[in-house]
Amino acid sequence: MAERTDAPMTAEERVLIVERVFDAPRELVWQGWTDPEQVMRWWGPKGFTSPACEIDLRVGGKYLWCMRTPQGQDFWNTGVYREIVLYERIVCTQSLADEKGNVVPGAHYGMSGDLPLETVVTVTFEEIDGRTRLVLRQEGIGDMLEGAEAGWNGAFDKLADSLPAA
Repeated sequence: MAERTDAPMTAEERVLIVERVFDAPRELVWQGWTDPEQVMRWWGPKGFTSPACEIDLRVGGKYLWCMRTPQGQDFWNTGVYREIVLYERIVCTQSLADEKGNVVPGAHYGMSGDLPLETVVTVTFEEIDGRTRLVLRQEGIGDMLEGAEAGWNGAFDKLADSLPAA
C-alpha cells in the first residue's frame, strides 16, 4: 500500500500536486511508470482498464496510453517527453488524443468546460530506505483540478497494488 499525501491546490494556480510513498524500491516504481506492460496494469482510475500503451522513452519521444471506462469507452492520452533523468525525474506534456495519437479537444470525448489542450507533468522519484516517494506535478490543468486529482489517486492506488512487495 502507498501512503497518500494530497497537497492543496487552487484554480488560480492551475497546478495539481499528488505525492505518494510506495513500498517498493525506486527502480521498480520507475519501471512501473516506464514499461508499457506495467503501465497497462495501473493506468486509469479504479474500475478502468488500459488496453493499449506505447512508450518511446527518450527526450522528444512520444507516448500513447489508452484507458477504458467500465462502460467500454476509450480515452486516449499522448505527450512528448521533455526531460528524462533515469530513476529520478520525467517531464512530459499530456494531452487528450485520438487512437492515432493526434491531440484532440475535450469535446472529442463529450467533455465541456475549460479543458486545456496540453498540460505539463513532472514526476519525481526519490528513494527513501527501500521505499519510493513519488511526486507528480501537473501544470496548466484548468478546470480539471478535482477530476485529475481523483484520477491520479485512483491510478496510483492501482500502481501500488501492481508493484512487487519490497
